[in-house]
Amino acid sequence: MQDDNLLRYKIALEMIPHIGSITAKRLIAYSGGVEEVFIQSKKALLKIPGVGEALAYAVSNQKVLDRADKEIEFLQRYEIKPLYYLDEDYPYRLKQCDDSPILLYYKGNTSLSHEKVLSIVGTRNATEYGRELCATIVEGLRLKGYSVLIISGLAHGIDTAAHRNAIKNGFPTVAVLAHGLNMIYPSANRGLAKEMLANGALVTDFITGTMPERNNFLRRNRIIAGLADATLVVESGEKGGALVTADLAFSYSRDVLACPGRATDKFSLGCNALIRTNRAALVESAEDVELALNWNSGHPSVRSPQQLSIFRDFTSEEQLIVSVLKEVDSESIDTISFATGLSMPATSATLLTLEFDGVVKSFPGKIYSLSNSYALR
Repeated sequence: MQDDNLLRYKIALEMIPHIGSITAKRLIAYSGGVEEVFIQSKKALLKIPGVGEALAYAVSNQKVLDRADKEIEFLQRYEIKPLYYLDEDYPYRLKQCDDSPILLYYKGNTSLSHEKVLSIVGTRNATEYGRELCATIVEGLRLKGYSVLIISGLAHGIDTAAHRNAIKNGFPTVAVLAHGLNMIYPSANRGLAKEMLANGALVTDFITGTMPERNNFLRRNRIIAGLADATLVVESGEKGGALVTADLAFSYSRDVLACPGRATDKFSLGCNALIRTNRAALVESAEDVELALNWNSGHPSVRSPQQLSIFRDFTSEEQLIVSVLKEVDSESIDTISFATGLSMPATSATLLTLEFDGVVKSFPGKIYSLSNSYALR
């Protein structure tokens, strides 16, 4: 357990009403540290962008520190590990998301920065078709020899199918909860949650006592999307949490995959719409996942090269990315973002510009390499 005095400030900061992860990080950056946030004067706090009267008052209210002390006692009693967003063991994929939580509460024994991570989500009203397809895809990944961390939300339906099939095939699996770790919801999945701890984990950004309310499920979806290389929607109606997760994954420049269904199937309408609008790759098997994410080491045929300007001048962001790609044959957008220190949106935009100019080429799975003409320079 990290230093309790510092930890209490980290916990307390996210307990402040209506603060949000982005504002919390801004407060830490402007104040010089999480503890320093709580010793700032109200006048100083008001100078920080995004901080108004109500928030400045809430920050100066020290009652949250007393509540944080009780949370630390719970964490210690049940061997729950708090992961701070600046820690080395904070999942690096999630760290690239601007709205990632400053604290993630973790109980389990698997790495959240596994080499290959796939989120599988879908409707709570899963059909036999959806459950069988989920089982076939997960089993297919095992038969191909992959080791994949499966992320989902422990809800009824597709979430439960994803976790159970991960366990069945020997994959680690992580449930992202929409409440504190003092409970399991739905209660019918308590046994499953306990079984997952043998090769997986339970994670949440909610403190104990937080109930599984509707808005909490929407909030936790950003973690499901942010932890993974890609989000696979197996079944979904026209609206629902699975589509929210897919939209979040898309906004993080992560791959989105979807399983098609018949036009008349109520719980395939959402997936069909994702595919129809080109927001998701069509997936019917493990082979489709493999192709979409470029997990089969070989690259497809090189795309027709564009003319590279001999006198190309690079911006500072472009130079950072080019320097990284010079050291490897190819690299994922997540690793490029991590290595350069650029945010995911900045990395994505810069790579797109470089691709248009013929400096880099892209492959399925958001993999990038320098173009042949530039790599030889």
